[in-house]
Amino acid sequence: MIEARDLCKRYGGTTAVDSLSFDVRPGQVTGFLGPNGSGKSTTMRMIMGLDRPTSGTVTVNGRLYRDLDVPLREVGALLEAKAIHPGRSAYNHLWALAQANRIPRTRVDQVLEMVGLTAVARQRAGKFSLGMGQRLGIAAALLGDPGVLLFDEPVNGLDPEGIRWVRHLLKGLAAEGRTVFVSSHLMGEMALTADHLVVVGRGRLIADQSVSALVAQGSRQSVRVRSPQAAVLVAALDEAGALVEMASDGAVGVRGWSAADIGDLAARLGVVLHELSPQTASLEEAFMELTRDSVEFRGEAVAASPAAPGQAGGVQR
Repeated sequence: MIEARDLCKRYGGTTAVDSLSFDVRPGQVTGFLGPNGSGKSTTMRMIMGLDRPTSGTVTVNGRLYRDLDVPLREVGALLEAKAIHPGRSAYNHLWALAQANRIPRTRVDQVLEMVGLTAVARQRAGKFSLGMGQRLGIAAALLGDPGVLLFDEPVNGLDPEGIRWVRHLLKGLAAEGRTVFVSSHLMGEMALTADHLVVVGRGRLIADQSVSALVAQGSRQSVRVRSPQAAVLVAALDEAGALVEMASDGAVGVRGWSAADIGDLAARLGVVLHELSPQTASLEEAFMELTRDSVEFRGEAVAASPAAPGQAGGVQR
């Protein structure tokens, strides 16, 4: 279990983490989300003892990381996949870590097989692709068979098969009762992987709740309706105070009313319905809504300019 209490980190006049408190519990995958510059990496570094908090505490199983007797056998982490000696083979990189933490050599072979690097175990890690480096970093995190695991962007550089493998790996580790804390910018993947979410912005806690609760709370739910008598239904809904939007395909989007309430109204009016389906907002939509005031770097959409006669259309450069 990971426990952060009033965690703060300042660099001169910049506050990276501000009074942050949360728990990461065993038996579930906890996603760690936030815009760039929100303090996620700094928080993970403080958990691992790489940065010292300005104030507050963060403990692993009730102890500071620096007080753990054999750290790699209690906490495994992938914070920077390329943090390896480029001239050392994957096997020797893991074997050096194993010797420093009293881990048997047989475990090196086991984790290499787990991450699919057995065939390249004797190759220099500096020649690895980004995806292969990620796999080696995951192997290092798993080396001590720890009960607590931290992963910062673990699917970065992986192909679709690799992303799916990481998803099943994380869920499997949590199912074994381990504490799994994972940071990612891929909202779709987090929606499939995480059970619980900790969301931060500008170093502060924004949300600490289940995926389903966050989506329900942080986004606008709607109901999609199609009817050959849409005009009659829309007029009644508008009069009753519902928020109604017309879709390009002729369907009607209704906010503020449940599907059951809309169906009851249609029945009273004698309106035929061809579709009545609640629309579940995505985690990405909920995340964007929750963090819209915490984005540090925001770009603007660029529209293509009309093509001049005899010229190709597009943005001028």
